[in-house]
Amino acid sequence: MGVLSGRVALVTGASSGIGEGAALALAEAGAKVAVNGRRAERLAALVAKIEAAGGTAFMLPGDMTDEDQASRIVADAAAHFGRLDILVNSAGVVRMGSIEESDPAEWRAVIDVNLMASYYPCRAAIPIMKAQGQGDIVNISSTAGRRASAFVSSYTASKHALNAMTEALRREVGALGIRVCVIEPGATVSEVYDSLPDPAQRDFMREHVTKAGAMAAEDVAAAILFAVGLPRRANVTEILIQPTSDVVAR
Repeated sequence: MGVLSGRVALVTGASSGIGEGAALALAEAGAKVAVNGRRAERLAALVAKIEAAGGTAFMLPGDMTDEDQASRIVADAAAHFGRLDILVNSAGVVRMGSIEESDPAEWRAVIDVNLMASYYPCRAAIPIMKAQGQGDIVNISSTAGRRASAFVSSYTASKHALNAMTEALRREVGALGIRVCVIEPGATVSEVYDSLPDPAQRDFMREHVTKAGAMAAEDVAAAILFAVGLPRRANVTEILIQPTSDVVAR
């Protein structure tokens, strides 16, 4: 019996990267897992993989940047499994370029995915977890939420905002038995570069997240398991996790 046996998790952004790794790790630890993302075929393959390993999973494709869809997906996850103990918000996107030459519509789209697509499911999950008397919310941010970098302004702004929202939420719901944690990974192998329209930017980001020593999705998933596996009286509020090799030579 896994350490999370009897618990139910919803993972957004689960069609690839950290979200996929989180779903696999939570299922292996015994949780029943609802997986969300925009690519239904990827979610179906993930559910099949979890079930083949003896776990329980359910796919809920949809767009978390849409408030109505996000609310429905959270409600459907809780209805399908009878409760909702863990929410992992992992959807994310990056765009590159200067502020001067940026497209405001693209900027808003990054904010929608990296901030609003976590805000909406958080908001929908609180009443469910409040009624249960407990729950865990884990938001996946980035080291970009701690330090700003040039030419990724929308990304770093969205991650700073996500960090602030997560801490505000923790202060609001801790007395209700709901724990809230933000995890800030450094370079982690993923497909985040794949949607970048500019080939040079795509190659740059691909090299960054696949460089020697970059973390794997399961490394971040291990941090998630640590946060949600502690005794209820303990709330790990923030985890910064970086590749071991990301150090400055002296």
